[in-house]
Amino acid sequence: MRSFAQHPEIAITQVHDHDPARLDAFANHWNLRKAETIERFFGNLPKGSVVLNLTNPGSHYDVTRACLEAGHHVYSEKPVATAMSNALALHELAARNGLMLASAPCSVLGEAAQTLGHAIRNDVCGPVRLIYAELDDGFIPQAPYGDWKTESGAIWPARDEFSVGSTLEHAGYYLTWLIGMFGSVRRVVAASAETLPDKPVTGTPDFSTATLFFENGVVARLTCSITASHDHRIRVFGDKGVLQVKQAWDNDAPVRFHRRFVLRRRLVEHPVGKRVRLAGPTHPKVDRWGAAAMNFALGPVEMLAALNEGRESRLSADFALHLNEVTLAMQSAGDDAGAQEMTTRCAPLDPMPWAS
Repeated sequence: MRSFAQHPEIAITQVHDHDPARLDAFANHWNLRKAETIERFFGNLPKGSVVLNLTNPGSHYDVTRACLEAGHHVYSEKPVATAMSNALALHELAARNGLMLASAPCSVLGEAAQTLGHAIRNDVCGPVRLIYAELDDGFIPQAPYGDWKTESGAIWPARDEFSVGSTLEHAGYYLTWLIGMFGSVRRVVAASAETLPDKPVTGTPDFSTATLFFENGVVARLTCSITASHDHRIRVFGDKGVLQVKQAWDNDAPVRFHRRFVLRRRLVEHPVGKRVRLAGPTHPKVDRWGAAAMNFALGPVEMLAALNEGRESRLSADFALHLNEVTLAMQSAGDDAGAQEMTTRCAPLDPMPWAS
């Protein structure tokens, strides 16, 4: 809602929650129209509306299926589904009904990601040789997460977060950047493990690392955990030097280029990178709240723009499906999966007009 406040051209027509108390708290806090039942929710909507599925991951498949069957486009929180067979079924249903299906996260449409893509396309660091991306979030079981609440009073859903796992929750933030810039991953070589057996909910990996082999030849390594110290960097290593972003969850995070040079017979990278900037204005920004300074409305805004312009959304169903497959390959790798060949494909994303 903080993000939608930056887009006055878009209206939230109604909200539904199967928990009446949460529905009342949310709707009253944000002054929104309530639909007490899902039937009333659908009954109030004109066909072809965009529905945001912001339920817990275990409910994504059922809720998205119901929305698609009711004739509505869907923007779903990540992942599209926790089982690949369900994700494929939703992809097929959306295509059959001529509907859009998109998946969070949408920070790939934000200024930091688009600036990084612009720098790569314009050869700032030279040919890309390797990428390192980190999504380590600190030792979360010791964090005071019982005190984490939304503005309308919802408590951080600890049991659900721990049972879903850090890979499904976090990998998408940099996977969308990487897939958006370079297209399809053809092979994933990953490992995952549970390193924290004393969490409130156990049995789900809290660490994963993957080497991603892209069809265009780019190689990247992505690591997720809630064990290692907080580190949200992405580094792109090229012939001329290193492009770096230090904060995945900040649309306004600087993109810096650290040129490589020889100093006293040593090869070094400049310690203070030169900031790479786009030429003009980008998108509305949202102030930091908690751990993030992201405009979470960029995905739905893109879908609505695509509908109005009669084009496919940048966050397409193919993109969502491929993201889902790569994420699940990381999550389920264990210590013996070896190389996993991806069966889905998608094209790189067209840059936003202000980042072309």
